[in-house]
Amino acid sequence: MKKSAFFLAALCSGSLLVASCSSDKTADSTAMTTETPTTEGAASGDMAGMDHSAGATGSAAGGDSPLMASMNEMMQKMEASKPKGNTDHDFAHHMLEHHKGAVAMADIQLRDGKDATMRQMAEKIKADQLKEITELEAVATRLDSAPTNYKPNDPADPFTSKMKASMDGMMKNMPPMVANPDMNFNMMMTVHHQSAVDMAKAELAHGKDTKLKEMAQMMITAQEKEIADFKAWHDQNTDKM
Repeated sequence: MKKSAFFLAALCSGSLLVASCSSDKTADSTAMTTETPTTEGAASGDMAGMDHSAGATGSAAGGDSPLMASMNEMMQKMEASKPKGNTDHDFAHHMLEHHKGAVAMADIQLRDGKDATMRQMAEKIKADQLKEITELEAVATRLDSAPTNYKPNDPADPFTSKMKASMDGMMKNMPPMVANPDMNFNMMMTVHHQSAVDMAKAELAHGKDTKLKEMAQMMITAQEKEIADFKAWHDQNTDKM
């Protein structure tokens, strides 16, 4: 199976990703810098208009945020290879890395978090997404020779546009980290889940593979519920900000 890191020459440059983990130890903000992609990048297969070259940055009070570092690692892996130009193939490979990022963040919460509700959600997310990773790997392998059916370098392409918007939204809404690990997990997973929902909706609208579209619908249903649960917990725990 070809490893895919869909669209994300996009999200982060390797040097700045590393810098984000060693920068100002007391910063409590999330910095996002967007640069215009070069013609060379587009020609080589990068997703049109998706050069978020600074990556996600932010620090928890008193030290670097392991959740932000995990998010940056996810983005770096997504950057590793180019989109094929088949909606189902590229969605499957992109979502694989996205799910792996969620599992890594759930592990951090289970290591550092104290709140029973957030720990329970982390356990569920990890179990659900590990199962889906296995299913996505099988589908992605099956689709490795699928024909091209969209233009990843054309910003006007409907699938390209929707997938770009899902990543832009995640970068725009990246939360500043705070001292409380449960609140950090809550805020980060809310944004991460919303990005997954938006990508799944793009697959529903433009994908062709029946199995993958069924999976996309299940992702939307499950993660929209979890987003609502995260937001309800957040509203009841603002003292942890």
